[in-house]
Amino acid sequence: MLEAKLPAGPGFERLVEIMARLRGPGGCPWDREQSFDTIKRYLLEETYEVMDAIDARDWDGLEDELGDLLLQAVFFAQMATEEGRFDIADSVHAICNKLVRRHPHIFADGDARTADDVSKRWDEIKAVENKGKAKPQGLLAGVPRSLPALVEASQIASRAARAGFDWDSVEQVFDKMREELSELDGARASGKSEQIEDELGDLLFVVVNIARFLKVDPEQALRKTNAKFRRRFAHVEAGVEAQGKTLPEAGIAEMEVLWKAAKQKGL
Repeated sequence: MLEAKLPAGPGFERLVEIMARLRGPGGCPWDREQSFDTIKRYLLEETYEVMDAIDARDWDGLEDELGDLLLQAVFFAQMATEEGRFDIADSVHAICNKLVRRHPHIFADGDARTADDVSKRWDEIKAVENKGKAKPQGLLAGVPRSLPALVEASQIASRAARAGFDWDSVEQVFDKMREELSELDGARASGKSEQIEDELGDLLFVVVNIARFLKVDPEQALRKTNAKFRRRFAHVEAGVEAQGKTLPEAGIAEMEVLWKAAKQKGL
């Protein structure tokens, strides 16, 4: 039965209760048969749907998608509860304490004047917290390998830079990009696919570092370019269809004209 909107606290409790009922005896057959492994792909899907709504400035859609994303956390926690590992209250307690610990400039007598100061202090506190834990060692060990490659590269580069392993200026990174382009061209001439793949990866990693120096999120930049390409290509398709042709029949010259027209329209 649908209920009126509740305040955040009682509303969250209601969500937890609903999830427990769906997973409980006599609950939903689909929800009951899910596991950590079968559900995790939905977490990624919902995350990207949140990002799509933000990119589109679709605030009604974002409201809905954030609820879907919140459900994933509750779903995982419910399965953990059933196995006697932890419950969602433990997760909420943990993140509240973590935020307080890692913001001493807000909740204690710490000092941080810039966003960079906050990031460095965050990493220092995290390192202290993780000291002695049986986890992979090294500054980069905390960057999940399961991240999209562009996001992983951005996090790796940022952590290394905060430790002092970095170029002095963006001009040096552009020089490195030109060097990698030359090496990629040499690999292409060799015809060796593994070498080409290796050099292309190096080039992409340098581009991610250019984005870091310019304070641009490379994932967001590429997503926006993808969206722009979709809009312009849709214009090309519509124009070709209006001429009673297929894309192969129109050919690259006609498609290029339509592409430039889309660009002039600001698509």
